[in-house]
Amino acid sequence: MRIAQIPPLYESIPPKLYGGTERVVSYLTEELVTQGHEVTLFGTKDSVTSASLYTVCDQATRLNPGCKDPLAWHIYQLQLVMENAGEFDIIHFHNDYLHFPLSSNGNYRHITTLHGRLDLEDLKPIYKKFAHIPVVSISNNQRQPLSHINWISTVHHGLPEKLYRPGDGKGNYLAFLGRISPEKRPDRAIEISKKTGIPLKIAAKVDKADEEYFEQKIKPLLDHPLVDFIGEIGEEQKEEFLGNALALLFPIDWPEPFGMVMIEALATGTPVIAFNHGSVPEIIEHGKTGFVVNNTQQAIEAVEKLNLISRTFCREVFERSFTSTVMAENYVALYEQICRKEGKIFHLQEPSNWSPKEKYASYD
Repeated sequence: MRIAQIPPLYESIPPKLYGGTERVVSYLTEELVTQGHEVTLFGTKDSVTSASLYTVCDQATRLNPGCKDPLAWHIYQLQLVMENAGEFDIIHFHNDYLHFPLSSNGNYRHITTLHGRLDLEDLKPIYKKFAHIPVVSISNNQRQPLSHINWISTVHHGLPEKLYRPGDGKGNYLAFLGRISPEKRPDRAIEISKKTGIPLKIAAKVDKADEEYFEQKIKPLLDHPLVDFIGEIGEEQKEEFLGNALALLFPIDWPEPFGMVMIEALATGTPVIAFNHGSVPEIIEHGKTGFVVNNTQQAIEAVEKLNLISRTFCREVFERSFTSTVMAENYVALYEQICRKEGKIFHLQEPSNWSPKEKYASYD
């Protein structure tokens, strides 16, 4: 199939540091190429991919100090996609609702994976207006606020099977990985560490929007011998960071749509202690790959029962359910379903005279 992948432009594909959506797009794109599909990625010039890259802008907007209006680049990206839509069997959007007004009247096949939270009041009017657009959820729980829209499937995220090797947890510390923000509740992780007496390592970025929260609420808690704030880490550091941990703490306080860090932990064989919100019960098997808890006291008690969790089983669950191969196969089934429904006949390697690798948008 000829497939276009349309990611956000805030990060490169894959991201240099933090970037959950962009990392998923990268894993999916590479696996689709491995499976023999003709894939074009409409991304940033600093992206690295084995697919054909249609360059939209020179650099990921978050890491570009000269970029003052990232939305402008996303609108520009969508125009480039529309101009070339006829070259693809299907277009897979990952940038939420930005393309809805164009796709609503467009003569091309498309799906949209919704990667973010959907329980915001501001989202209701636009999803009501465009309730017919085919969308994919990344967990069943994510659908709840907008159960009436055109959900065609749930596809859980996946990682390359060989991305991380299993660890042994002999670092004897608890891990917190991701982002410092009120909904991620790093303060809970710190409290769990202090009350269990087990060291905590925090590898997390601080977005500009969360700097005040970090300075006022979290930074004062870091001055403790059990707490080690590492800061933001890249993908190459995660295997060691997670694999050496006794457990990943995932003490969220919001309807998490998926939570990539949970399957990253499982890939290293590391159990997860997660608060019961959002997708957590879909990803973590209570008592088997970790513990799903309702409060801090239950999390403390779960730490004391980590010896009951098999790290080997955690890895087995990852390989069975959360690899990029499984994810890509599920998406291809959706692509084919949509193409069949609309009467599109395609071949795995359909000839094309279009050369997207030679394409570079001119915006000077």
